Amino acid sequence: MKAVSCAHGALSVVDVPAPEPGDGQLVLNVAYCGICGTDLHAKDHADELAEVFDEVGYRDGMRTATPTVMGHEFSGEVAEPGRKVPKEFKAGTRVVSFPMVRLHGAVQMTGLSPLAPGGFAEQVLTEAAMTFAVPNGLSLDIAALTEPMAVGLHAVRRSEIKKRDTAIVIGCGPVGLAVICQLKTLGVKTIVASDFSPGRRALATRCGADVVVDPAVDSPFDKAGKGVVTEFSGLAELGLGSMEKLRKLPGWSHIYRAVDALGAAGPKRPVIFECVGVPGMIDGIVSAAPLNSRVVVVGVCMGSDQLRPSMALGKEIDMRFVFAYTPLEFRDTLYMLADGKLDASPVVTGKVGLAGVATAFEALGDPGRHAKILVDPLSAATAL
Repeated sequence: MKAVSCAHGALSVVDVPAPEPGDGQLVLNVAYCGICGTDLHAKDHADELAEVFDEVGYRDGMRTATPTVMGHEFSGEVAEPGRKVPKEFKAGTRVVSFPMVRLHGAVQMTGLSPLAPGGFAEQVLTEAAMTFAVPNGLSLDIAALTEPMAVGLHAVRRSEIKKRDTAIVIGCGPVGLAVICQLKTLGVKTIVASDFSPGRRALATRCGADVVVDPAVDSPFDKAGKGVVTEFSGLAELGLGSMEKLRKLPGWSHIYRAVDALGAAGPKRPVIFECVGVPGMIDGIVSAAPLNSRVVVVGVCMGSDQLRPSMALGKEIDMRFVFAYTPLEFRDTLYMLADGKLDASPVVTGKVGLAGVATAFEALGDPGRHAKILVDPLSAATAL
């Protein structure tokens, strides 16, 4: 079968053996596969990615010199079910799958390991236990967005954001747009999006951002709304002023406890999503963010970075790092798309065939042109 192989930073269409299903496995005919930011990183920095995988205990990740078929955001139809597969997965069933598969004696990361070829190919191998039938006639191109949108859902859930909170999304590439889509679906009242690219700011608006900011002109943190505190003097004045009023009341400590239990004793907390993933972003956000902010790091920074703990301490910044999603979040995202609760269609900005994958990777290097490009293995398209 035809597939796109990556080796030494080069992408080429090659012939590879078609997959064969084992017990509990499925071979899919790939309908669409999205190009992810992780794919862009892995193409040129596979060894750095492999070092991280090695340290967390996964030693089968792709390396620069090891030809790998990437692609982990795919949809398709069942071509061949293996033995011991539930009857729901008969040939022709339209599905999406969590990109993990049991091969070579271990669970492999589909599209990020040479041992588990991914969806930039005519066919891909999946586990039936991690595969979900596409409901409600959802189109397979939108179904292919289940994986990246599940990343957004996981980040939003881990943020513990409430509908009345202000969300600030830094970076409106595919990850940031997925977060915005999920924030909109949740019903968050105010979503601020920041990006240097006019094209990406326009996409952020289409995905549901209420305020878009060019950080070269304005600070997104200035749009955090009323009740936030940006400097220590403001926090000190809030604390002292509040106590001056409270101490005039009998039983003031009980009132204080009740207000504190409601989360209203301190400054308002904006929730900031870092969706850029380049060195310096985290420390830059900590320096500029209002006091008491919660920072959720979603962007994948492949290099080392620096952080001044004293600044984060002084501002009482709550920082969380998120990765991927759970099988339930993956399933929930699929149904949100199929039920019309989640509109991810603005994210798709182009489609190519296998012969156009290298061109698509180059195009995604220009943040003003594209967000999510889908690969259709049956298409002959090479241009965008």
